[in-house]
Amino acid sequence: MEVQLKRINKFLSEVGYCSRREADKLIEAGRVTINGVIPEMGTKLAPNDVVAVDGEEIKNTKTSFVYLAFNKPVGIVCTTDTSVEKDNIIDFLNYPKRIFPIGRLDKPSEGLILLTDDGDIVNKILRASNNHEKEYIVTVDKPISQTFLKRMSGGIILEELGKTTKKCVVKKINSYTFSIILTQGLNRQIRRMCEYLTYEVETLKRVRIMNVKLDMPVGQYRELTKEEFKELNNLLEDSTKTFMSNKRPKR
Repeated sequence: MEVQLKRINKFLSEVGYCSRREADKLIEAGRVTINGVIPEMGTKLAPNDVVAVDGEEIKNTKTSFVYLAFNKPVGIVCTTDTSVEKDNIIDFLNYPKRIFPIGRLDKPSEGLILLTDDGDIVNKILRASNNHEKEYIVTVDKPISQTFLKRMSGGIILEELGKTTKKCVVKKINSYTFSIILTQGLNRQIRRMCEYLTYEVETLKRVRIMNVKLDMPVGQYRELTKEEFKELNNLLEDSTKTFMSNKRPKR
């Protein structure tokens, strides 16, 4: 029977140490060893190989995963690097298991962010990030015009990123507040879009990620329900199929 070898980044994500993306950074920095030797990117593990990060052996003892929905306050940074950023999400939550955020939410923003120790679901969500919905409530510094709503929803050229935003759903809530549903995750996207139209964001709150809705007070978290998790997986399955089908076949 042929032994199935596993890439080192996949191993680190499956045991809940970090996401594959973070694992690649650790490997690139030379902080990961296999049997005491620093591996190359993409190295595969044999069943009896010993993996260590910063000299500490990483074992696959994972039996169940944690999936949290957290209402991030303004001022907290979505990083796992606790040595660099004192106002980081990991220290704030002080969760008893090692977890990491799925994606990011800017320091001046608040609202829903998901955290887990399941590296595989992180990989699925980030890989399908341009297919799933994220909803925000935004307050700006001056009255919202119909032109603003039309241009925000129609796509805006962000020259500094070399990107044009995808069409999205924008609805006015009151004179200074609107909701926006994105299927794109560009850096500081909503703030940049508003700045382009000479508006300044005063508050920005994420209220939904796919099927998971914000329903807890600021600074509080809860576990995803079984129903939420099941639907999330179904949506990811559909997103992955769409993502894969958009790839051109190799010639």
